[in-house]
Amino acid sequence: MNSYKPSFLNGIPPVVKNLLAINIIFWLASTLTPDLFQKLGVNTNLDEILGLHYWASPKFNPAQFVTYMFMHAGFFHIFMNIFGLYMFGGVLENLWGSKRFLFYYIFTGIGAGIVQQIFWTVEFQPLISALNEAIATKSAEGLANHLVVLSQYFRIENLNMADTPALLEMKRLFLNSPSLVTVGASGALFGLLLAFWWLFPDAKMMVFPLPIPIKARILIPLYGLYELYQGYLRNPTDNVAHFAHLGGMFFGAIIIFYWKKKHIL
Repeated sequence: MNSYKPSFLNGIPPVVKNLLAINIIFWLASTLTPDLFQKLGVNTNLDEILGLHYWASPKFNPAQFVTYMFMHAGFFHIFMNIFGLYMFGGVLENLWGSKRFLFYYIFTGIGAGIVQQIFWTVEFQPLISALNEAIATKSAEGLANHLVVLSQYFRIENLNMADTPALLEMKRLFLNSPSLVTVGASGALFGLLLAFWWLFPDAKMMVFPLPIPIKARILIPLYGLYELYQGYLRNPTDNVAHFAHLGGMFFGAIIIFYWKKKHIL
């Protein structure tokens, strides 16, 4: 009689397993399809279609609040996210059950996208309003106060020479900038980190390159503070959506507090 040995995949709970598969499939599709469609004479980019655009962009679609979670910017990006999903998601799904875990994952991912939209609105809506005013008045004089931000996206030699078509093109290019597109499961992953911290505060975690384990009650709040600090810096060369990460934690705290109040946890 042969003894049964469970495989690696059989040890992963179903929702986590399916989320891992979907993320990998979407990443492969976004990596392989541009060349395939180019050979067919079709210009398409799945990141532009499924990534979360700023709400004022003509490319924005509410469905992107869900689809952006399954798109990733590169191999390292998806590797880190699916590794975190495997590490923390399996524990939480086994504890909560598949339905509750899936709801929590999607809820925190959408919440992360909402917080990122709020951040973009606070950061960029004054500039967009100034562009609209410049277009309406056919004068770029009001854009002088936004040169620091504009210079991050455009090469500006003489702003006063900008005519209406140039201003319209500037607005179009800005709203369609890759910097105003969010992709990745990181927001939902930070929601999982928040739940893990809440439920297993004394669990010891290793962080490269530190040689000693650190308890979750210390490490995860420090990680959250680091994300807040990086978001506050607003480094123009940093393409990480730090406020989306914090949004995943924030919405995770909301649903956990609600479940605690209803005695579900």
